[in-house]
Amino acid sequence: MSCYNIVDTHTHLGDPVFDEDRGEVIEKARTVGLSAIVVVSETLAEAERNLELAANYPILRPAAGLYPTHLDLMQAEKMTAFIRREHKRLVAIGEVGIDYWAVKEESGRERQRQIFLQFVDLSIELDLPLNVHSRSAGRHVITMLIERGARKVQLHAFDGKAASALPGVEAGYFFSIPPSIVRSPQKQKLVRRLPISSLLVETDSPVLGPTPGERNEPSNALVSIDAIAEIKNLEKEEVREALYDNTRRLFGDSMC
Repeated sequence: MSCYNIVDTHTHLGDPVFDEDRGEVIEKARTVGLSAIVVVSETLAEAERNLELAANYPILRPAAGLYPTHLDLMQAEKMTAFIRREHKRLVAIGEVGIDYWAVKEESGRERQRQIFLQFVDLSIELDLPLNVHSRSAGRHVITMLIERGARKVQLHAFDGKAASALPGVEAGYFFSIPPSIVRSPQKQKLVRRLPISSLLVETDSPVLGPTPGERNEPSNALVSIDAIAEIKNLEKEEVREALYDNTRRLFGDSMC
């Protein structure tokens, strides 16, 4: 077993699909070497639930965010108020971002950008990392983040071209790789092109697992690690060390 801790930087363990066996899923993750699991939210109710779960399972690290298909400014304001109130208990703002695959109308996309920039500003204000969703909008999101002055950024399951990610690398942003890399040529190209110093691992449990249609779990973070090691022709121990160092650089001591 490696002496370097493994951190799953993006999960939805509050999802009801885990209600029957959440404890077992977490114990399995701990057994294979995970020391921390970040739990993101899509709604205010989920953010509140994440704090409760983290109180019951110390391995969990709660985040709070509003999924980008929620275009209600009032919801965004309530989430902002929640994050300000609870920021000392949170490790990140997320997941938040832009989704041009789900939102096609320009009016909706403009509302997405408005809400997203509120969370970017909040991240800067509170010095909390941003956990960013950018489906079909990666290049645009990175440009927005850089122009706004965002500093601590994780691009979750980035689906853009590697060339579009490079400005984010130069800005010091991180890109988290899910287990679906084993069946995604796009993710494989991304890992091949980006430096190991810019990578993290995530599972996005219960989705983006190595096998389509099967429930994903945090223990599958090892699948991501193995794939990164193979693509970059590095020893698994070296990859684990680099990934943990990257995780600490983004999140600080909250991942100890």
